[in-house]
Amino acid sequence: MARKALKVKTARLKQEFLKALAAGKKPNHPTKVYNRCQLCGRIGGFMRKFEMCRICFREHAREGKIMGVKKSSW
Repeated sequence: MARKALKVKTARLKQEFLKALAAGKKPNHPTKVYNRCQLCGRIGGFMRKFEMCRICFREHAREGKIMGVKKSSW
């Protein structure tokens, strides 16, 4: 699936989750809805502080798009 399609799918899942929650239904896996990467929709390797998966985090950090993050060396 293309990245744009995953973003749309993630947004739609979140909206459906919020509607079900407002209707009084308890979801089976609430963390799967919220702990998704905002950029690609991945579930695994999610970093809460940055709201993205480890792969997207690495790419953006290397390009310098995340402020305050730099590559460490020792």
